[in-house]
Formats: sequence, C-alpha cells, structure tokens
Amino acid sequence: MSNLGTMPAWGVVLLAYVGTGLWSLNVSLTSSKIIPNSDYVGLDQYARLFSTARWITSLENMLVFGVGYIAGCIALGSLLAVLIDQRVRFENVFRTIILLPYALSYIVSGLIWNWMMNPREGLQAAVRALGWDGFVFDIAVRPETAIYAVVLVGVWHSAGLVMVLVLAGLRAVDEDIWKATRIDGIPAWRTYVSVVLPMLRPTMITCVILLSMGVVKVYDLVVALTNGGPGISTEVPAKFIMDHLFTRQNIGLATAGSVVLLVIVALVLIPWIRSEHRKR
Repeated sequence: MSNLGTMPAWGVVLLAYVGTGLWSLNVSLTSSKIIPNSDYVGLDQYARLFSTARWITSLENMLVFGVGYIAGCIALGSLLAVLIDQRVRFENVFRTIILLPYALSYIVSGLIWNWMMNPREGLQAAVRALGWDGFVFDIAVRPETAIYAVVLVGVWHSAGLVMVLVLAGLRAVDEDIWKATRIDGIPAWRTYVSVVLPMLRPTMITCVILLSMGVVKVYDLVVALTNGGPGISTEVPAKFIMDHLFTRQNIGLATAGSVVLLVIVALVLIPWIRSEHRKR
C-alpha cells in the first residue's frame, strides 16, 4: 500500500523531468522555429549550435564563471566562518550582515552592482568627485574583464551561504579535538587547515553542489549586471537559450542548447558522485 501511495509523486517526477527532457530532445532534432513541428533534420541544430561563436563564448564564460564563483565562495565563505568561529562579539550581527546578500535575488544584486560599476554614476564617479582623479573601477564595461565582474558579484552574493554551512560544521566539531591540539601545542590555524576543515568534507561537497547549480542556471545576474555585454563578452548558456527561445523564436536551436547543457552537467556530476560513493 505504501508503494501505491508514492505512485502519484513518481508520476509527477517522470512527467516533469523525464518527459520534458525527452520532449526537448525530440524538438532539438527538428527545424522548429516559432512553434514545434515534425520536420526532423537530424543533428543539424547541434551542428549549427557549435558553429555559432556566441554559443562557444557562452560555454567558455560558464567555465570561467564556474571556477571563479565556486572557488571564491568556498575560500571567502570558509574564511568568514573560521573568523566568526572565534566567538567574536556581536556574532549574530556579523552573521546577518554577511548572509544578507544571499537573501537578495540575483536581479536585485545585479542592479545594485550595475549602478556601482557604472563609471559615470557609481563608485568610480563618487571617488573621483572626492579628488582621486586617477581612480578606475570599470571592469564591468571592458570586454576583457566583464566576466570577472560577474564572478565578483556572484561571490558577494553567495559566500554567505557557504559561511553558514561551514560555521555549522565547525560548531559540530568535538571539543576534545581542540583540547588535544592545544595540549600538543599545534597552532590554531594549522588545526583548522590540517584537522578541522578536512573533517568538513561532506559540508564542502554540499556547498560545491549547491553552487554548481547556480553556475548552470546563472541568467538573471548576467541580464541585470551586463545583459551579456559588452558585445557577447559575458554571454552564458542560459541567456543564449532564453534569447533564442523567446526573442529569436528558434525553438529548435534553443532546445539543442538545453540538451547540450544537460549533457555537460551529467558528464561532470555523475563521475564525481560515483567517485565520492566509492570513497565512502
């Protein structure tokens, strides 16, 4: 009876995930434009996709953003967690301030930083108005650095999440470990690096998975901050897909991009998850 009770839930899962995935794969094999059709063209959409410079650039940007975003959030979040773990005064206030950006949507965060990085109205203009005429803060408007501006805002937005998860892990560490390291005369920083943080491997894996989901889905942050520009210097796969789906009305190419994105995620996550499972 219990198995029968879960059948509706499994039906929803199969329809919402497997069904829509297969539908997207089917549409990507057609010449569909505004509406889906049954004119199958094989892998023509995929060939066209990978011959498009905008799509290749979007994949490169996703890689740069993913590495910088995940590494930056893990490093900054862990450092903040270690600092707060020292039982500082007004700990609750600091935790709230650090976590506040994560409570904002990517749209709000992107708009805030869009204004701050605007050379004519933001931080650069404000500092120059104070007399520092040589101050430059224009990384969001230069093609060669714009993607790093997206990374910066992403880290600012999500480092608080890592801080909360790592801090919870630190507070769960057995106090006897700290007593033993103090008796042995091991410095606190060495204890964190060599003993405590390696114990938080499951927490770090959770952080990486959550952040990786943000990398694949990043769209609203890019739209609000740079709108993919200058040019296509901050184009990402999700924006490419959404633009072709709703603006350029090319459903076939958009679904081909979504299928490729799904395959990339599977090729990265499945071997990693299997590796972690074998280690356990």
